[in-house]
Amino acid sequence: MNIRIGHGYDVHAFKAGDHLVLGGVTIPHDRAFAAHSDGDVLIHALCDALLGAAALGDIGRHFPDSNPELQGVDSRWLLRCVMKMVWSERWVVSNVDCTIVAQAPKMAPHVDAMRANLAEILRVDATQVNVKATTTERLGFAGREEGIAAHVVALLVKA
Repeated sequence: MNIRIGHGYDVHAFKAGDHLVLGGVTIPHDRAFAAHSDGDVLIHALCDALLGAAALGDIGRHFPDSNPELQGVDSRWLLRCVMKMVWSERWVVSNVDCTIVAQAPKMAPHVDAMRANLAEILRVDATQVNVKATTTERLGFAGREEGIAAHVVALLVKA
């Protein structure tokens, strides 16, 4: 088979802080992510989608939160490592579709920068990376502004 699809999902709760990192973009906010790494749920979900499509496990298998060396790690580094694994299996990214689930902050001002960051690391054109956001109309943990989630679907093709 020359194409593979993968789905990734991640969620992090909030803690006290003054910014979030999503898609490698620092976003001013009155809270931060409670996480072992920088908490970038978008990149974590993308990593899982890519690893899943390539049948390479999941982000926790490769980068466990029990590893003290990964404390506070920049998730862009994790994505670069995942892409090396994907490329070593001769897969390339056809496209990715990302959905951020958050009541706040507003994502629209940051979407283009997220797309550019992700496209650069994936070595694809920004037109192959879609990032969108939705609220939950104040329902559930995201609606109560307790945290943020992300879903990502990735399509890989054999190089």
